[in-house]
Amino acid sequence: MKKAFLTLSIPAAIILVAVVACRDNKPAETVIAKVNQDSLIQRGSYLVTTMLCDDCHSPKKMGQNGPEIIPELRLSGFRHDNQLPPVDTTEIKKGWTLFNPDLTSAVGMWGASFSANLTSDPSGIGNWTEEQFFTALRKGKWKGMEGNRDLLPPMPWHNIGKLKDDDLKAVFAFLKSTKPVDNLVPAPKTLAELK
Repeated sequence: MKKAFLTLSIPAAIILVAVVACRDNKPAETVIAKVNQDSLIQRGSYLVTTMLCDDCHSPKKMGQNGPEIIPELRLSGFRHDNQLPPVDTTEIKKGWTLFNPDLTSAVGMWGASFSANLTSDPSGIGNWTEEQFFTALRKGKWKGMEGNRDLLPPMPWHNIGKLKDDDLKAVFAFLKSTKPVDNLVPAPKTLAELK
């Protein structure tokens, strides 16, 4: 009885697998690529969150517990319509560094720097290649282009650039998957321009 059951069960299972496989119109490679891309984006989301990218790159509003990320502006950088408060450069010259209330801009001995838009919008990294992203984080070049100015403090590119290639690819995949936010961040200012 067992032998007859096994003899009938094995062909039935093979036929069932073949029928189910034929129903799926997507090639296996497409399904695997989709799963891999989703995994890459999830890994990138985890890294962006745990590496505290939101601290400087996400505009915030004051809530009951202090600064809270504005979800629709997440990772869009210093708002182009924001204004720096007046800066007493004598304190900066004594070695102080100041941040605006939502931490998207900083003023120090280098002048004023504004956190970049990291969303998938063209005013962010929407038009960037993966190679540009690697250049920005490994060599500290603005817009990831050789010959451009260096990234300014407090951007910790020296540390982030030490991530493994797979981790940087994951961060890039996640950032390219974000909701685009149109926000052209202003150019940095020298200390002399702040007077």
